[in-house]
Amino acid sequence: MEYYNYIKSLHLIFVITWFAGLFYTPRLFIYHIEAMSKPEPEKSILSAQFKIMTKRLWYIITWPSAILASLFAFWLLFLMPAWLQQDWMLVKLGFVALLYAYHFKCHLIFKELQQDVVKWTSNQMRLWNEGSTLILFAVIFLVILRNALNWIYGVLGIFLLAGMLMLGIKMYKRIRAKNPNA
Repeated sequence: MEYYNYIKSLHLIFVITWFAGLFYTPRLFIYHIEAMSKPEPEKSILSAQFKIMTKRLWYIITWPSAILASLFAFWLLFLMPAWLQQDWMLVKLGFVALLYAYHFKCHLIFKELQQDVVKWTSNQMRLWNEGSTLILFAVIFLVILRNALNWIYGVLGIFLLAGMLMLGIKMYKRIRAKNPNA
């Protein structure tokens, strides 16, 4: 299994680029949503630009990375089928399913914004934007620790992280209310 580490490396590379896309795409959604409340012609100019940027990011980086990360993951599981009998791997696959659900919801939001349909506020989207961060933290700690006892601490840590992220978003909202250019 000389090539195992190459496959694992490629899996990790595409996981990283997938997450990069999932981190930046909702950020572009926020900017696009905020642009929709601008006066013309600024609204049309910004909206057109964000549509192009999001489309390129979504179809050139995010989707291909998701597919390639999954293909290399399946290959790794084929090489190491015993992992499927380990609790940590089953939970990790649950988080991957959650990540795909997040990805598909982002795709629906992407399609709506491409049609100038805005159903989210920028503040709602800021909260949504943190979903992939929480999943990333959960998966990384799960893969590194691989210990059921640490689950309690891991779950508490994720809730603590979520609370800190929400607090940061509220603080940022207050700063923006005082200084709209922040």
